[in-house]
Amino acid sequence: MSLLVKNARILDPAQQLDVLGSLLVVEGTVAAIGAGADQDPRGAGAEVVDAGGKLLSPGFIDLHVHFREPGQTPKESIETGSRAAIAGGFTTVCAMANTRPANDSVAVTELMLARANAANLCRYFPLGALTVGMAGEELCDFGTLKASGCVAFSDDGLPVMNAEIMRRALEYTAWLKVPIVAHEEDQHLAGKGYMHEGAVSASLGCLGIPSAAEEAMVARDIVLAEHTGGHLHLAHISTAGSLRMIREAKARGLNVTCEVTPHHFALTDKELMKFDSDFKMNPPLRTEADLDAVLAALADGTVDAIATDHAPHGWDDKEVELPIAAFGVIGLETAFPLTLHLLVNKGIISLGKAISLLTWAPAKVFHLDAQGLGSLKVGAPADFTLIDLNASIKVDRAFIQSRSYNTPFKGWELPGRVVGTWLGGVKVWG
Repeated sequence: MSLLVKNARILDPAQQLDVLGSLLVVEGTVAAIGAGADQDPRGAGAEVVDAGGKLLSPGFIDLHVHFREPGQTPKESIETGSRAAIAGGFTTVCAMANTRPANDSVAVTELMLARANAANLCRYFPLGALTVGMAGEELCDFGTLKASGCVAFSDDGLPVMNAEIMRRALEYTAWLKVPIVAHEEDQHLAGKGYMHEGAVSASLGCLGIPSAAEEAMVARDIVLAEHTGGHLHLAHISTAGSLRMIREAKARGLNVTCEVTPHHFALTDKELMKFDSDFKMNPPLRTEADLDAVLAALADGTVDAIATDHAPHGWDDKEVELPIAAFGVIGLETAFPLTLHLLVNKGIISLGKAISLLTWAPAKVFHLDAQGLGSLKVGAPADFTLIDLNASIKVDRAFIQSRSYNTPFKGWELPGRVVGTWLGGVKVWG
């Protein structure tokens, strides 16, 4: 019932810890950590793992995944999604409510949690729908859903167009101390667009989604967050204008947080010149200037978390004409390698900052730190991942553990291989 991981580079931003040392796990929790942990007498008889100098990090936390269960398990189930998560070093995921039926009731929440418990691969926290049926008309029973296990509320890909509904949601959840997660898109401005509106869409003759569709809703909801005192978390932010407003809101002390995805700091709308639906997502890939703004926001602390927006789709959803193809890409297995390659190795942020954006920072956004998640402090659950920074991965079907294969990074070779993932001290991957 005890485990000693020795000779590891332990990086835990929550403790400002970056040392060569050991991690001792007893009864599923962290018993000792650091340079002298291997001398702790409680480690007598423990299973020993020699990390060989590899990076040991708290398990990653993803605030934004779609596991498609119930309702669309041919795309992904909670079990297959959990396997993709642990393969990418994620020990905690927060699942969006756009299942079929939507997670707007205790019955659906309990079903999701039961399936996650049966899989027993990673910690699974559901988000409840913001409105009944995600129809944008009637608020869900937030108190009951929170009591059943929901950690936040969102209609995700169906933006709340009614400002009064959003206002009341922020008011009620301020009292419950949980965030509202907003997919910011003015549906009237977005229309039937399916890529970013700009020079590339014009040259291709494709219908575009303007930056203003996101920015108008970000502006509205920041105003409502200030009016209500509610916690507004802005999902998958993609434009320079949105990030400017978020930066200003934070400077004024508003309770506003945000996340960005790896595909929005890796790719631009020029990829759509291939007419490949694996590059079709919502919000869409934006311009080089927007990508640079995302990088700047990561560097200056405006961004609170890196989230994948893992959105599995089958070939019948994607292998069709671009205008009718489904929005969304998978991302759990590639999130850390892309972060290492494009942010750390290019000097945008430090390795410690990158680990923070994947662990401690997202834990604080959804208050999962109260459960000891996001850190390897003594007494915390022993959720951690071991990464070989010198090994590489190739994104192919054999590497991807998700049931779906709609990744825009097919064929990419990236640094940083997850060689092991542990949940509560039990090895679940590697």
